[in-house]
Amino acid sequence: MEYYTYANGDRMPMLGIGTWQSDREKLYDAIVEAVKYGYRHIDCAYIYDNEDIVGEAVEHLIRTGVVTRQELWITSKLWNASHKREQALPAIETSLRNLRTDYVDMYLIHWPVALKEGTKFPKDAAQFYTLEQVPLAETWQGMEDCFRAGLTRHIGVSNFSVRKLKGLLENAEIRPENDQVEMNPYLQQPELFDFCRKENICITAFSPLGKGNTARQKGLNLFEDPVLKSIAEAHRCPVSQVILKWAVQKGIVVIPKSVTPARIRENFDALKITLIPEEMSRIDGIDKHNRISYGGGWLLEGSPYTYENLWDEPRQ
Repeated sequence: MEYYTYANGDRMPMLGIGTWQSDREKLYDAIVEAVKYGYRHIDCAYIYDNEDIVGEAVEHLIRTGVVTRQELWITSKLWNASHKREQALPAIETSLRNLRTDYVDMYLIHWPVALKEGTKFPKDAAQFYTLEQVPLAETWQGMEDCFRAGLTRHIGVSNFSVRKLKGLLENAEIRPENDQVEMNPYLQQPELFDFCRKENICITAFSPLGKGNTARQKGLNLFEDPVLKSIAEAHRCPVSQVILKWAVQKGIVVIPKSVTPARIRENFDALKITLIPEEMSRIDGIDKHNRISYGGGWLLEGSPYTYENLWDEPRQ
Protein backbone atom coordinates (compact mmCIF):
# COMPACT_ATOMS: atom_id res chain seq x y z
CA MET A 1 0.00 0.00 0.00
CA GLU A 2 1.08 3.59 -0.61
CA TYR A 3 0.18 6.33 1.85
CA TYR A 4 -0.32 10.07 2.24
CA THR A 5 1.25 11.13 5.54
CA TYR A 6 -0.34 13.96 7.51
CA ALA A 7 1.51 16.41 9.76
CA ASN A 8 0.73 14.38 12.89
CA GLY A 9 2.15 11.21 11.30
CA ASP A 10 -1.19 9.55 10.48
CA ARG A 11 -1.02 7.67 7.18
CA MET A 12 -3.99 7.69 4.81
CA PRO A 13 -4.02 4.81 2.30
CA MET A 14 -3.78 6.24 -1.22
CA LEU A 15 -6.35 3.78 -2.55
CA GLY A 16 -9.66 3.16 -0.85
CA ILE A 17 -13.14 1.90 -1.63
CA GLY A 18 -16.02 4.32 -2.18
CA THR A 19 -19.59 3.59 -1.08
CA TRP A 20 -21.74 6.23 -2.85
CA GLN A 21 -24.78 4.59 -4.49
CA SER A 22 -23.46 1.13 -3.66
CA ASP A 23 -26.10 -1.61 -3.72
CA ARG A 24 -27.15 -2.07 -0.09
CA GLU A 25 -27.69 -5.78 -0.65
CA LYS A 26 -24.11 -6.23 -1.83
CA LEU A 27 -22.19 -3.65 0.20
CA TYR A 28 -21.54 -5.77 3.31
CA ASP A 29 -19.87 -8.50 1.29
CA ALA A 30 -18.02 -5.91 -0.79
CA ILE A 31 -16.47 -4.28 2.30
CA VAL A 32 -15.48 -7.67 3.71
CA GLU A 33 -13.95 -8.70 0.37
CA ALA A 34 -12.08 -5.42 0.00
CA VAL A 35 -10.53 -5.45 3.46
CA LYS A 36 -9.54 -9.11 3.18
CA TYR A 37 -7.85 -8.31 -0.14
CA GLY A 38 -5.83 -5.47 1.37
CA TYR A 39 -7.94 -2.29 1.37
CA ARG A 40 -7.61 -0.25 4.55
CA HIS A 41 -9.51 2.88 3.52
CA ILE A 42 -13.32 3.15 3.36
CA ASP A 43 -15.02 6.35 2.21
CA CYS A 44 -18.48 6.98 3.65
CA ALA A 45 -21.03 9.75 4.18
CA TYR A 46 -24.22 10.20 6.17
CA ILE A 47 -26.23 10.97 3.02
CA TYR A 48 -25.17 7.72 1.34
CA ASP A 49 -27.65 6.01 3.69
CA ASN A 50 -25.47 2.94 4.11
CA GLU A 51 -23.07 3.73 6.95
CA ASP A 52 -24.94 1.16 9.05
CA ILE A 53 -23.93 -1.58 6.62
CA VAL A 54 -20.32 -0.40 6.58
CA GLY A 55 -20.40 -0.45 10.38
CA GLU A 56 -21.68 -4.03 10.48
CA ALA A 57 -18.97 -5.17 8.06
CA VAL A 58 -16.18 -3.37 9.92
CA GLU A 59 -17.37 -4.73 13.26
CA HIS A 60 -17.30 -8.26 11.80
CA LEU A 61 -13.81 -7.79 10.36
CA ILE A 62 -12.46 -6.52 13.69
CA ARG A 63 -14.22 -9.19 15.74
CA THR A 64 -12.85 -11.99 13.55
CA GLY A 65 -9.31 -10.65 13.67
CA VAL A 66 -8.97 -9.69 10.01
CA VAL A 67 -8.03 -6.11 10.89
CA THR A 68 -7.86 -3.76 13.87
CA ARG A 69 -9.66 -0.43 14.01
CA GLN A 70 -6.30 1.35 14.09
CA GLU A 71 -5.36 -0.24 10.75
CA LEU A 72 -8.43 1.18 9.03
CA TRP A 73 -8.97 4.67 7.65
CA ILE A 74 -12.65 5.64 7.70
CA THR A 75 -13.91 8.92 6.25
CA SER A 76 -17.40 10.36 6.73
CA LYS A 77 -19.02 13.66 5.77
CA LEU A 78 -21.24 16.34 7.28
CA TRP A 79 -24.47 16.71 5.32
CA ASN A 80 -25.67 20.07 4.00
CA ALA A 81 -28.61 20.24 6.39
CA SER A 82 -26.32 20.32 9.44
CA HIS A 83 -24.18 23.35 8.60
CA LYS A 84 -24.95 25.44 11.70
CA ARG A 85 -22.19 25.18 14.27
CA GLU A 86 -24.32 23.50 16.91
CA GLN A 87 -25.46 20.82 14.44
CA ALA A 88 -22.03 19.41 13.62
CA LEU A 89 -21.44 17.42 16.80
CA PRO A 90 -24.85 15.67 16.72
CA ALA A 91 -24.29 14.91 13.02
CA ILE A 92 -20.93 13.21 13.49
CA GLU A 93 -22.27 11.33 16.51
CA THR A 94 -25.02 9.88 14.30
CA SER A 95 -22.44 8.68 11.77
CA LEU A 96 -20.29 7.18 14.55
CA ARG A 97 -23.24 5.20 15.89
CA ASN A 98 -24.01 3.90 12.41
CA LEU A 99 -20.36 3.06 11.74
CA ARG A 100 -20.00 1.41 15.18
CA THR A 101 -16.81 3.28 15.98
CA ASP A 102 -15.70 5.89 18.52
CA TYR A 103 -14.06 8.10 15.91
CA VAL A 104 -13.55 8.59 12.20
CA ASP A 105 -10.16 9.30 10.70
CA MET A 106 -11.43 12.12 8.47
CA TYR A 107 -14.61 14.19 8.61
CA LEU A 108 -15.45 16.44 5.66
CA ILE A 109 -17.93 19.21 4.86
CA HIS A 110 -19.73 17.39 2.05
CA TRP A 111 -20.67 20.44 -0.06
CA PRO A 112 -20.29 24.22 0.25
CA VAL A 113 -24.09 24.36 0.23
CA ALA A 114 -26.42 24.93 3.22
CA LEU A 115 -29.87 23.35 3.38
CA LYS A 116 -32.74 23.80 5.80
CA GLU A 117 -32.93 21.34 8.66
CA GLY A 118 -34.18 17.88 7.72
CA THR A 119 -33.61 18.33 3.99
CA LYS A 120 -31.87 15.53 2.14
CA PHE A 121 -32.25 16.66 -1.46
CA PRO A 122 -34.16 19.94 -1.96
CA LYS A 123 -37.26 20.14 -4.11
CA ASP A 124 -37.56 23.93 -4.19
CA ALA A 125 -35.64 27.09 -3.36
CA ALA A 126 -37.30 27.45 0.04
CA GLN A 127 -35.24 24.54 1.37
CA PHE A 128 -31.92 26.39 1.01
CA TYR A 129 -29.99 28.70 3.29
CA THR A 130 -27.68 31.19 1.64
CA LEU A 131 -24.00 31.26 2.60
CA GLU A 132 -24.70 34.65 4.17
CA GLN A 133 -27.28 33.05 6.47
CA VAL A 134 -25.05 30.08 7.32
CA PRO A 135 -21.47 31.00 6.39
CA LEU A 136 -18.91 28.32 5.64
CA ALA A 137 -16.76 29.84 8.41
CA GLU A 138 -19.50 28.92 10.92
CA THR A 139 -19.75 25.39 9.54
CA TRP A 140 -15.98 25.07 9.85
CA GLN A 141 -16.19 26.06 13.52
CA GLY A 142 -18.50 23.09 13.97
CA MET A 143 -15.95 20.86 12.27
CA GLU A 144 -13.27 22.17 14.61
CA ASP A 145 -15.57 21.29 17.53
CA CYS A 146 -15.73 17.71 16.23
CA PHE A 147 -11.95 17.55 16.11
CA ARG A 148 -11.49 18.99 19.58
CA ALA A 149 -14.03 16.50 20.96
CA GLY A 150 -11.86 13.65 19.65
CA LEU A 151 -14.58 12.36 17.33
CA THR A 152 -12.40 12.72 14.23
CA ARG A 153 -8.63 12.73 13.84
CA HIS A 154 -8.67 15.06 10.83
CA ILE A 155 -11.09 17.53 9.23
CA GLY A 156 -11.46 18.72 5.68
CA VAL A 157 -13.88 19.60 2.91
CA SER A 158 -15.36 18.23 -0.28
CA ASN A 159 -16.27 19.97 -3.55
CA PHE A 160 -14.44 23.16 -2.52
CA SER A 161 -12.81 25.49 -5.05
CA VAL A 162 -9.53 27.33 -4.52
CA ARG A 163 -11.48 30.47 -3.63
CA LYS A 164 -13.52 28.68 -0.96
CA LEU A 165 -10.42 27.02 0.48
CA LYS A 166 -8.73 30.40 0.73
CA GLY A 167 -11.78 31.74 2.56
CA LEU A 168 -11.55 28.96 5.16
CA LEU A 169 -7.81 29.34 5.60
CA GLU A 170 -8.22 33.05 6.42
CA ASN A 171 -10.21 32.29 9.57
CA ALA A 172 -9.59 28.65 10.48
CA GLU A 173 -8.00 27.81 13.82
CA ILE A 174 -7.47 24.27 12.51
CA ARG A 175 -6.52 24.05 8.85
CA PRO A 176 -8.48 21.83 6.44
CA GLU A 177 -6.29 18.85 5.58
CA ASN A 178 -8.23 17.31 2.70
CA ASP A 179 -10.39 18.36 -0.25
CA GLN A 180 -12.37 15.53 -1.82
CA VAL A 181 -13.31 16.45 -5.38
CA GLU A 182 -14.16 14.91 -8.71
CA MET A 183 -10.81 14.35 -10.42
CA ASN A 184 -9.64 12.09 -13.22
CA PRO A 185 -7.64 12.47 -16.48
CA TYR A 186 -10.54 14.37 -18.12
CA LEU A 187 -10.96 16.69 -15.08
CA GLN A 188 -7.50 17.41 -13.75
CA GLN A 189 -8.15 20.84 -12.14
CA PRO A 190 -4.50 22.00 -12.25
CA GLU A 191 -5.12 25.24 -10.34
CA LEU A 192 -6.75 23.36 -7.46
CA PHE A 193 -4.09 20.65 -7.58
CA ASP A 194 -1.24 23.17 -7.39
CA PHE A 195 -2.91 25.21 -4.64
CA CYS A 196 -3.55 22.16 -2.46
CA ARG A 197 -0.01 20.90 -2.91
CA LYS A 198 1.34 24.33 -1.89
CA GLU A 199 -0.92 24.45 1.18
CA ASN A 200 -0.33 20.81 2.19
CA ILE A 201 -3.98 19.92 1.61
CA CYS A 202 -4.40 16.35 0.43
CA ILE A 203 -6.70 15.78 -2.56
CA THR A 204 -8.97 12.76 -2.62
CA ALA A 205 -10.49 12.00 -6.02
CA PHE A 206 -14.01 10.65 -6.21
CA SER A 207 -15.12 9.26 -9.57
CA PRO A 208 -11.44 8.68 -10.43
CA LEU A 209 -12.51 6.44 -13.33
CA GLY A 210 -15.09 8.87 -14.70
CA LYS A 211 -18.84 8.71 -14.31
CA GLY A 212 -19.82 5.66 -16.31
CA ASN A 213 -23.01 6.06 -18.33
CA THR A 214 -23.16 9.84 -17.87
CA ALA A 215 -19.68 10.26 -19.33
CA ARG A 216 -20.39 7.85 -22.17
CA GLN A 217 -23.49 9.81 -23.14
CA LYS A 218 -21.28 12.87 -23.51
CA GLY A 219 -18.78 10.95 -25.61
CA LEU A 220 -16.18 11.19 -22.83
CA ASN A 221 -15.48 7.59 -21.89
CA LEU A 222 -12.03 7.35 -20.34
CA PHE A 223 -11.87 3.66 -21.15
CA GLU A 224 -11.92 4.43 -24.87
CA ASP A 225 -9.29 7.16 -24.76
CA PRO A 226 -6.48 6.23 -27.19
CA VAL A 227 -3.71 7.51 -24.92
CA LEU A 228 -4.93 5.54 -21.94
CA LYS A 229 -5.55 2.44 -24.04
CA SER A 230 -2.05 2.51 -25.53
CA ILE A 231 -0.43 2.85 -22.10
CA ALA A 232 -2.58 0.02 -20.77
CA GLU A 233 -1.52 -2.18 -23.66
CA ALA A 234 2.13 -1.42 -22.95
CA HIS A 235 1.68 -2.51 -19.33
CA ARG A 236 -0.62 -5.42 -20.22
CA CYS A 237 -3.16 -4.20 -17.70
CA PRO A 238 -6.70 -2.78 -17.72
CA VAL A 239 -7.19 0.92 -18.50
CA SER A 240 -8.67 1.34 -15.02
CA GLN A 241 -5.32 0.50 -13.44
CA VAL A 242 -3.51 3.08 -15.57
CA ILE A 243 -6.01 5.77 -14.54
CA LEU A 244 -5.80 4.96 -10.84
CA LYS A 245 -2.01 4.71 -10.76
CA TRP A 246 -1.66 8.00 -12.65
CA ALA A 247 -3.53 9.70 -9.81
CA VAL A 248 -1.65 7.90 -7.04
CA GLN A 249 1.71 8.78 -8.59
CA LYS A 250 0.64 12.44 -8.61
CA GLY A 251 -0.10 12.20 -4.88
CA ILE A 252 -3.90 12.04 -5.28
CA VAL A 253 -5.85 9.60 -3.10
CA VAL A 254 -8.42 7.59 -5.08
CA ILE A 255 -11.65 5.95 -3.89
CA PRO A 256 -13.15 3.96 -6.79
CA LYS A 257 -16.42 2.29 -5.86
CA SER A 258 -17.50 -1.23 -6.71
CA VAL A 259 -19.41 -4.10 -5.14
CA THR A 260 -18.09 -6.62 -7.69
CA PRO A 261 -15.31 -8.79 -6.20
CA ALA A 262 -13.29 -9.06 -9.42
CA ARG A 263 -13.42 -5.28 -9.96
CA ILE A 264 -12.54 -4.60 -6.33
CA ARG A 265 -9.40 -6.72 -6.72
CA GLU A 266 -8.58 -5.24 -10.14
CA ASN A 267 -8.74 -1.69 -8.79
CA PHE A 268 -6.49 -2.55 -5.85
CA ASP A 269 -3.92 -4.15 -8.15
CA ALA A 270 -3.37 -0.78 -9.82
CA LEU A 271 -0.77 -0.30 -7.10
CA LYS A 272 1.37 -2.99 -8.74
CA ILE A 273 2.16 -1.00 -11.89
CA THR A 274 4.48 1.99 -12.30
CA LEU A 275 4.08 4.62 -15.00
CA ILE A 276 7.20 6.22 -16.42
CA PRO A 277 7.46 10.05 -16.64
CA GLU A 278 6.68 10.08 -20.36
CA GLU A 279 3.44 8.15 -19.74
CA MET A 280 2.46 10.48 -16.90
CA SER A 281 3.05 13.47 -19.18
CA ARG A 282 0.92 11.98 -21.95
CA ILE A 283 -1.98 11.50 -19.54
CA ASP A 284 -1.54 15.03 -18.21
CA GLY A 285 -2.11 16.19 -21.79
CA ILE A 286 -5.62 14.75 -22.24
CA ASP A 287 -7.41 17.04 -19.74
CA LYS A 288 -10.81 18.27 -21.02
CA HIS A 289 -12.08 19.96 -17.84
CA ASN A 290 -15.10 17.69 -18.07
CA ARG A 291 -17.05 18.18 -14.84
CA ILE A 292 -19.80 15.55 -14.55
CA SER A 293 -20.69 15.98 -10.84
CA TYR A 294 -21.51 19.67 -11.16
CA GLY A 295 -24.06 19.86 -8.34
CA GLY A 296 -27.17 20.07 -10.45
CA GLY A 297 -29.39 19.32 -7.45
CA TRP A 298 -28.42 22.65 -5.90
CA LEU A 299 -29.11 24.72 -9.01
CA LEU A 300 -32.90 24.78 -8.78
CA GLU A 301 -34.90 27.77 -9.96
CA GLY A 302 -34.64 30.49 -7.35
CA SER A 303 -31.81 28.75 -5.50
CA PRO A 304 -29.05 31.01 -4.14
CA TYR A 305 -26.54 28.64 -5.76
CA THR A 306 -25.48 28.81 -9.39
CA TYR A 307 -22.87 26.87 -11.30
CA GLU A 308 -20.69 29.97 -11.29
CA ASN A 309 -20.81 30.70 -7.55
CA LEU A 310 -20.65 27.02 -6.59
CA TRP A 311 -17.47 26.26 -8.55
CA ASP A 312 -16.11 29.80 -8.85
CA GLU A 313 -15.63 29.36 -12.59
CA PRO A 314 -17.62 30.03 -15.78
CA ARG A 315 -20.02 27.30 -16.84
CA GLN A 316 -18.46 25.06 -19.44
